[in-house]
Amino acid sequence: MTTTSLPAPDVTDRDFWTSGGVTGALAPALARADAERGTPWPQALTSQYARFFRDGDRTAYESQVAARHARLTRATLAALADPTTDHVDEVVDGVVLLCEQSTWCWAAHDDAHERRGDVTPVVTEPYLDLGAGEVAAQLAWVDHLLGPVLDQRAPGVRRRVRHEARVRVLRPFTDRRDWWWLGVDHPIMNWSPWIQGNVLAANLALEDDPVRRWATTALVAEGIAAYWAALPDDGGVDEGYHYWWQGAARALEAQDLLAFAGIAPAAEALDRIRATVAFPHSMHLGGDWYVNVADGAARPLSTWPWNVVHAWALRVGDDAAARHAASYRGQPGSLFDERSSLPRAVGLLTAPWGDEPPATPPLVDQAAFPATGVAVARTAAGSTRGPAVAVKGGHNDENHNHVDVGSVVVALDGVPVVVDAGKPTYRAGTFGPDRYDLWVVRGDWHNVPRVRGVEQVPGREFAARSFSAGNDADPGRWAARMDLGGAYAVGGLEHWWREVVLDRAAETVTVEDTWQFSPATAPGPADAPTAAGPTAWHWLLAGDVVLEPGRALVRFAPTDDGSPRTLAITWDPGVVDAALDVRELDDPELSAVWGGHLTRLRLTARTEPPTGTFRVTMRPTGSAQQEVG
Repeated sequence: MTTTSLPAPDVTDRDFWTSGGVTGALAPALARADAERGTPWPQALTSQYARFFRDGDRTAYESQVAARHARLTRATLAALADPTTDHVDEVVDGVVLLCEQSTWCWAAHDDAHERRGDVTPVVTEPYLDLGAGEVAAQLAWVDHLLGPVLDQRAPGVRRRVRHEARVRVLRPFTDRRDWWWLGVDHPIMNWSPWIQGNVLAANLALEDDPVRRWATTALVAEGIAAYWAALPDDGGVDEGYHYWWQGAARALEAQDLLAFAGIAPAAEALDRIRATVAFPHSMHLGGDWYVNVADGAARPLSTWPWNVVHAWALRVGDDAAARHAASYRGQPGSLFDERSSLPRAVGLLTAPWGDEPPATPPLVDQAAFPATGVAVARTAAGSTRGPAVAVKGGHNDENHNHVDVGSVVVALDGVPVVVDAGKPTYRAGTFGPDRYDLWVVRGDWHNVPRVRGVEQVPGREFAARSFSAGNDADPGRWAARMDLGGAYAVGGLEHWWREVVLDRAAETVTVEDTWQFSPATAPGPADAPTAAGPTAWHWLLAGDVVLEPGRALVRFAPTDDGSPRTLAITWDPGVVDAALDVRELDDPELSAVWGGHLTRLRLTARTEPPTGTFRVTMRPTGSAQQEVG
């Protein structure tokens, strides 16, 4: 058996795995591993797999697969801490269960149904997707970490692992180069580094042929370089904060493995790395809340591997990014999240964080990523106090796209109040032709107007024009401006300028829309609504909402001192009719972030003039005299 090659101490390094810091961090996982050892393993059943094709449910199968992964991760860590026979036997059971799984691919990604009509996997034609890569990487790390004790306790199991990884992942990767996620007839997105980083781990640990090992490493290096080249110069990610961790962060992890194999990033890639390392802390609103666009949660449901950001921020000299990453050091659950993959768990455990106390997050005063049209500003740098605002330009065919050109998010004291609902639970149809029937994706449930009864239209050509963001001559006034007219298929619409202003001294956010139609498209002498319907402004609100004449009062979550503040949203009641639409949340991913419901404030225009201006003002109650726009 060849020596495996991954950058972490294996089970023979007893000084590391029995050190107080490691055993203390592992205590919750080890206690759970002890409790579940000897109990039945989670079963990923064919009937669960087939549900995706029968009724659209992908959670039943994927949750069982994830539970099996999590249990094997805990078992592996328990065996590292105490490599007794019962601990090692538990690992062997989990490893062989994965090896005997008919497919490592997730049902939602397998092409067997499309090609053959099958609702079961075709074991002789493995499909290399995110799920297959995750299994291969987990088995590679188990093999590396526990190889000596596996050889002693279960001779042959490592040979089985190598066979399955070779047949299901390594050979499909090298022998078939038309995978769409490599950028073949499809824009490169987060799948590419996620899969290729996992392929690289399996290759370094499980490929016994040195010639093949180097050839596969070189292919991954090309693929990761292509991903960096696909990112914009400013480091933004159109998939947003959530998928930054499953795209850019995956590429950083792959780059670490490439460095371990002797391949450094090119200068061009290093420039993109330096830019994108600043993305996570730029999206920070306060506490565990972040600006979310596309399929992203405003409050992450998992602990992310901040050690990766910390290490790269130090390498590229970004003090703010390093501080933000270090703010997670020492927080409960930050060192090890049992929902993490085994590679990320080991990375967190072996990270050179040091013994210093956690840093404080920088809470930058503003950030802009023009290539994707995302910008953020807060009332004061270094503080969550007061309003913070984020705007989204871009276009309506981005990765994990929502119909949201011109959308605005407003947080009060670090907590979103005017919100983007975010990521739904994925099902069949989430990424199919029916995607834009989902309420959480549609423009009507984002903070953008419905223009003359028409929602925004999906498609790359439906985009913001003339995006800009930054301080005016007065540093106390930040403004973002864009023309939303191009995002609507509305006849005669020449411009729909949206200007979002944060007045830091007044703690006020103003959103002002100014439009221009060609005279020939005016609705008529009485300025009546068009046949399609009236113009309406939508604002999606989190928390308790009270509607009063000319204003809505919104209170969501308490601040750090336990006293929630209220955001007052005001407008001219003479030009619109106001109503509230309560949306009950029965999706567990959405309710985990927002609670039981969200509320849409709907402001409907009474007339449709060919030119006009409408303004909404938002500020905490108790601040300066409220304006009516």
